[in-house]
Amino acid sequence: MEASYCIWMRQLKMATTVFRRTTTTASLSSLIIRLPSSKPILSHLFHHHHHRRRRSISTSATSPSQSPLSQTLNHSCSSNSGVEDGELNLSDSQKVILKGMRYKEFQNWVTSQGYRPAQALMLWKLLYGNNSKSIWAHSCEELEGLNKDLMMMLSKRAKLKALQVKDIITASDGTRKILFTLDDGLVIETVIIPNGDRGRNTVCVSSQVGCAMNCQFCFTGRMGLRRNLTAAEIVEQAVFAQRLFTSEVGSIRNVVFMGMGEPLQNIENVITAADIMVDEQGLHFSPNKVTISTSGLVPQIKQFLRESKCALAVSLNATTDEVRNWIMPINRKYNLKLLLDTLRQELSLKHKYKVLFEYVLLAGVNDSIDDAKRIIDLVKGIPCKINLLTFNPHSGSHFQPSTIEKMIEFRNTLAEGGCVVFMRPSRGDDQMAACGQLGNPGELQAPLLKVPPRFQTSLEPLV
Repeated sequence: MEASYCIWMRQLKMATTVFRRTTTTASLSSLIIRLPSSKPILSHLFHHHHHRRRRSISTSATSPSQSPLSQTLNHSCSSNSGVEDGELNLSDSQKVILKGMRYKEFQNWVTSQGYRPAQALMLWKLLYGNNSKSIWAHSCEELEGLNKDLMMMLSKRAKLKALQVKDIITASDGTRKILFTLDDGLVIETVIIPNGDRGRNTVCVSSQVGCAMNCQFCFTGRMGLRRNLTAAEIVEQAVFAQRLFTSEVGSIRNVVFMGMGEPLQNIENVITAADIMVDEQGLHFSPNKVTISTSGLVPQIKQFLRESKCALAVSLNATTDEVRNWIMPINRKYNLKLLLDTLRQELSLKHKYKVLFEYVLLAGVNDSIDDAKRIIDLVKGIPCKINLLTFNPHSGSHFQPSTIEKMIEFRNTLAEGGCVVFMRPSRGDDQMAACGQLGNPGELQAPLLKVPPRFQTSLEPLV
């Protein structure tokens, strides 16, 4: 029995060699052969044969008008399902998304497919613009110089692009807002902020679709949280920024995780994305130029400071728990004392590391001189810088921005108290591209919280 079975198997494997060259996808299902266990074995034979002869070139018929290179590119960039070269093509949802991997994992995946580490490195550099022609490859046609069989394998098993551009909106000051469509149809927004000085430009990336924090001054918070972004969806925003705008505005050197979402609520994907961004063989952002912002999630702050080399920004925005409980509900779980004591303790363990405090000035709410003096006391013992931000109005908001005179007075008080402080102007606010303006809440929105009585007279809802 065993001898006849082995002879039958050899005959079948010889038959499948012919089958590979002559059979169409449509006829595949009718030729599946089953053993007594009722498990189909034909696809297994294809898989086994493919791994034994991974580098073999297809012998399928081609048009004589096509050059071998164009045949390979057309073949390798095809997204059609079916059987090609004895291997089933995967659907898009089954393919590996390359931009979600750190380099070590990326190299392991490429070598597991039968290719060399050097080829993995070349592919990595082509995906992330670290090559002589500054290519940020999004298709097989752009993988210049890469092994043709590797390109063919990538077309069947991997996705080179994690986002689709839906629209690009340009503000009067040159700020660009990119709307990206995700595979599930949801939309995120990314902002490119030109500095005027070529090479000192910033991309502001999103980490979630919407946000669960419900900060009362933030338009994104009105959306609630739809879902976390994957590491690949985060990284791809920076890739698109470089690909679309480097030739126009110069190199983008800074990344801020200050778009849609609370980054540290998606901490694993955010840390992975940040690691990919700072890889020296890839996008090669400097770690101190990649800044992750948080509303104050204390356990995740500890994890981030211990695991990541990148910079941290904390949205402070109030000097008392009464005000912060209202405008930033996360404070009800992690209050000011716990937040600041944690930073003080964690930063004492780091060398030459400063946290960035962000403070949005809201007229009549948190912009008094007493607030400025309290900040001086609150941040004592914490190596830090402070950014003062203008509130950017949006539909339905309670708040108004502080006057420029009030902001200057506030800044001067902090500086006199020994703080390192900067005033940051709004960018892109005429196209809802500024801080706190991203997203589209739709009809179902997170609730606006009750205004404390002592602030009601100073607030006028915007229409």
